[in-house]
Amino acid sequence: MVQKIIDIVGISDKNFAKAADNAIEVASKTVREIRWGRVSEIECKINDDKIVEYRVSMRLYFDVES
Repeated sequence: MVQKIIDIVGISDKNFAKAADNAIEVASKTVREIRWGRVSEIECKINDDKIVEYRVSMRLYFDVES
């Protein structure tokens, strides 16, 4: 088995978990056989002393078709 790795960023206005879910949901539309995900970084955008956006940088691992 061989796996390929891609780096993506998920965004949400709710929380970090939803940002990760969004990243995987969108990636899975064009990438098949996603097996693992690793959050490498989390960030948040702040306006008026409040968090308004959550960002999750992820590395996704998927099987290469033979």
